Amino acid sequence: MLTAELAAHKARLGLGASVSYGRAMRAIAESITPLCVHFGVCGGCAHQDMAPGAYRAMKRDLVVNALARQGFSDAVVGEIVEVPPATRRRAVLKVAKLNGAVLIGFHAARSHAIVDMRKCHVLTPRLFALVAGLREMMTGLLREGETAELHVTDTDAGFDVSIDWKRANDPATNATVARLASKLKLARVTAKGQTLTELAQPLVRFGKADVKLPANAFLQPTREGEAALQARVLAATKGARHIADLFAGLGTFALPLAEQARVHAVEREGAMLEALAAAARATQGLKPLTTETRDLFKQPLTVPELTGFDAVVLDPPRAGVLAQARMLAQSKVGRVAYVSCDPASFARDARVLVDGGYRMGAVLPVDQFLWSSHIELVAAFARK
Repeated sequence: MLTAELAAHKARLGLGASVSYGRAMRAIAESITPLCVHFGVCGGCAHQDMAPGAYRAMKRDLVVNALARQGFSDAVVGEIVEVPPATRRRAVLKVAKLNGAVLIGFHAARSHAIVDMRKCHVLTPRLFALVAGLREMMTGLLREGETAELHVTDTDAGFDVSIDWKRANDPATNATVARLASKLKLARVTAKGQTLTELAQPLVRFGKADVKLPANAFLQPTREGEAALQARVLAATKGARHIADLFAGLGTFALPLAEQARVHAVEREGAMLEALAAAARATQGLKPLTTETRDLFKQPLTVPELTGFDAVVLDPPRAGVLAQARMLAQSKVGRVAYVSCDPASFARDARVLVDGGYRMGAVLPVDQFLWSSHIELVAAFARK
């Protein structure tokens, strides 16, 4: 095969430039028929035509290669924990009204064109079934040429929908939204920070605590992937008596951890932290849980502030926790559990922790974004 043609195939299958000719040819030969009718057009799934073995190897290599670039060529990287298809509980759907018809779905690959969703093997069955109703709802709301984004979450109490559009929340629009949302039995609809209608309070459960979701709050994309991450974090901090949960969000880890230890939860977004604190107050049987609103990128916990914590949990955005890792490297905190959605920033931060006296345990990749080039991971660090 010509070099340029091979490179194109490798790029299409998500294989890095360093992948050998033989392995690339095997992956190409093992390509399978994609499940989805939109594959090749929709930008949501880039690797649905890869054979399962080649796909899992590609995902694991994203972690292995990132660690190797930071000098961790001997790191123990476990096999991929892969969530089942049809488990994604949240999505950002693009919407446009063109020639009287509403298109709703994801952007096409490398384009802002909308692929009108008629099939999806990623979303939960409930969420996918809702798309047809949302198409009907937006047909009654959008004017010709208008666009919008729908942030939709399949919660334990029903669907939470946040509309992002240029239109003002005028009384007529609000009344139409309320009527159509009632027809679809949506739990809540918000737009521009205002609740337009609420038939039920959207809820998620972490451990024994029910958390009331603020609009547009961060949530792990799947319940299955969330459970895998929680289990590893709980195991990594077992026996700790006082834990700091940094980038705590809604309490994905803080609330289950509070069943076994005192927890100090730190988060920049006040609405999420308030929801976490309210859930803790309403849940019996938890150890003391305190909260702090703080931008950890600009103001990481200092070495003196880290004194007294037996363990620290990190769950940052893609940028990682470089400033906080430097503080931890100088501290006496015995254990760190690090959850990451970006192998490169994780490997960079792991280098700082290891150079500061920590030993990195096995790294577990967790694939919550099926058939994409994204991978999450979790690892435990302990003082030598």
